[in-house]
Amino acid sequence: MTNSNYEERTMKSTKIFDGKVLQLRVDTVEMEGQKYTKREIVERHPSVGIVAITEDDEIILIKQYRKAIDKEIYEIPAGMVDFGEEPQKAALRELKEETGYEAKKSDYLAEIYSSPGFTNEKLFIFYAEDLSLGDQDLDEFEHLSVEKIKFDEALKLVNLGEINDSKSVAGILYYNNFRRNNE
Repeated sequence: MTNSNYEERTMKSTKIFDGKVLQLRVDTVEMEGQKYTKREIVERHPSVGIVAITEDDEIILIKQYRKAIDKEIYEIPAGMVDFGEEPQKAALRELKEETGYEAKKSDYLAEIYSSPGFTNEKLFIFYAEDLSLGDQDLDEFEHLSVEKIKFDEALKLVNLGEINDSKSVAGILYYNNFRRNNE
């Protein structure tokens, strides 16, 4: 792997959109040789995802319709980190809100960028074990179903491309490779 030490210098930055969950800006950047181009950047607060595993080696997944891809998909519980909130606390909050499950044990798995070619969104991935079921606390416009499937089945669904949400794929594989296989 080569180290290019290449950086683009921002000459101008223009905010295009300032929404509830994201902001869009267009940067004019100077490249090598005094060449200029534009970069469209989606700014987003950090997010979290949590791989929740039952004592029966089942993973808690949500199935939710996503308008951007116009279909329903499997995902690990996830959401945005509130201002001033620690990522691990946000992950446990999202687990409880979306699924009703609370965890007595949780820990860090990984940090990933969702798609750094156009967004700065960083996702913190955690795992949760020793679960107990309570009540969900869904947002007004949040519609999802909670499903438990055997962890080995979830791995098969990843390999078949049936679980294809990036944070969920990363979380399941990280859990399998660095937690489950090292117990």
